[in-house]
Amino acid sequence: MTTDDNKALVQRFYDEIINQKNLAALDQFVSPNAVNHTVPAGLPQGPSQFLGMHLNAFPDVKATVEDLLADGDKVIARVSIRGTHQGAFGSIHARGKPITVMAINIFRIANGKMVEHWGLADRISALQQLGVVPPSGQLS
Repeated sequence: MTTDDNKALVQRFYDEIINQKNLAALDQFVSPNAVNHTVPAGLPQGPSQFLGMHLNAFPDVKATVEDLLADGDKVIARVSIRGTHQGAFGSIHARGKPITVMAINIFRIANGKMVEHWGLADRISALQQLGVVPPSGQLS
């Protein structure tokens, strides 16, 4: 696959899996042996379970791919994610609050599927928007 093919795969993943909430199509995008290097301890480890938890917590989630960069077999996506907290998210019960989170994800693609993932999301900002952590100016 070319770098353009790899970028198109990642864009389609966000469009179909995240924005259309089509977890049934996950195997079209993610290898069964894929490794997510950044799932926090205590959260579901498999891609279907991990994404399912997010989609249940934020059923109106929308991901906007702001940038897609590719080099060889890797694609970097800078994504803004918006949703309303309507279901349990780990140990945090639904709060009904809208949040916007920026994330950067790196995917390694092999044979037309995602085989590795590394990601960083602005979790502190998400927790602040949910009211779980005080705003930065109020931290003591």
